[in-house]
Amino acid sequence: MDDKQRYEQGMAVRRKVLGDAHVDRTLKNLSPLNEEFQDFITRYAWGETWTRPGLDHHTRSMITIAMLIALNREAELKMHLRAAFNNGVTRDELKELIMHSALYCGLPAANATLHLAQQVFSEMDAESAA
Repeated sequence: MDDKQRYEQGMAVRRKVLGDAHVDRTLKNLSPLNEEFQDFITRYAWGETWTRPGLDHHTRSMITIAMLIALNREAELKMHLRAAFNNGVTRDELKELIMHSALYCGLPAANATLHLAQQVFSEMDAESAA
């Protein structure tokens, strides 16, 4: 697969997982500073890693969220909490993942994630009610 095919495959997965609105916002905000980085993310994160056989997108979402909790990466975590629903992850599964992370990532990390998840759920509920 060449870079163009990898980019196209990555963009398809990126849109499926993160949603068109998020990806369109990102593309609208391309600049000389970030355009190569965005291309890199699309080709390698989405076109290489998220398309590998062996793990479905549901499982990849759960793993990604767990790692982001452990690394305390709030912006990426918020994005992936929201995106997880595109991969069939349920609120109950996220609750269990956060509970499990308390043991391995620490109570402060799990507590911060519970607050962040509640914020994401409230935003999503408000959007669906509108």
